[in-house]
Amino acid sequence: MELDEIRALYIQQQRIDVNYSGTRREVTEHVVRVIDDERGSVVYSRLNEANADAVIAAEIAYFRSIGIADDFEWKLYEGDQPADLKDRLIRHGFEPSEPPDAILALDLSNLPPKLAAPVTHDIRRVRDLAGLDDIYSVIEQVWSDEDHGSSKRYHGKLLLEQPDAESMYCAYVDGKPVSEGWIDFSGKDFSGLWGGATLPEYRNQGIYTALVAVRAQEAIRRGKRILTIDASPMSRAVLEKQGFQLITSAWECLYKGE
Repeated sequence: MELDEIRALYIQQQRIDVNYSGTRREVTEHVVRVIDDERGSVVYSRLNEANADAVIAAEIAYFRSIGIADDFEWKLYEGDQPADLKDRLIRHGFEPSEPPDAILALDLSNLPPKLAAPVTHDIRRVRDLAGLDDIYSVIEQVWSDEDHGSSKRYHGKLLLEQPDAESMYCAYVDGKPVSEGWIDFSGKDFSGLWGGATLPEYRNQGIYTALVAVRAQEAIRRGKRILTIDASPMSRAVLEKQGFQLITSAWECLYKGE
């Protein structure tokens, strides 16, 4: 599949039509929102120079009105209009992640041999809250300066109420949880890779790649055509060696208050 086709499908399925399990999708004249019990995001916008500031202010007011302005993100993609949208978001109190994530995609009809091979690492699909604790023990060690409570509650609810909506995996070494990652199946053609934290002393041992392989193989079994990931610079270097290609870049703009 050509990259331009993947990009167009990504915008339509993963931004405009996206409907993650455990969330509600809200569509207005100007934005598409995704909201769960504690968090919310604007994932797509149709703005111009004349209306951008008013729409941004209205979205802030809306998220305040439903009580989740403290955990509100505007997902800004390269090419979103107007051209100075990032600067406008900053003026309204948003803090963009830097550097931006690289949005990478892999055509699953051309799965590289390393991702298609049987996985020999100890990687287990999480099916209960004890396993979820193992995943978040890794996340909380790697990202110790962040609050992961709302994320853990969201995944715990999905695990109990919609166990097939996503698959969460934990990698172990000698019984110790050392890496994690999950995959969602929200798009018609897409599966999305998320997570991917690995304890520093267990990096460069093929564990991260093994987690990608497990999830890619499941996506194929579920009939998906394209695998995507919001990759950090460290992850991007590994993934591009496995055939992932850049389709766009995105900033997670967190609202910090004006």
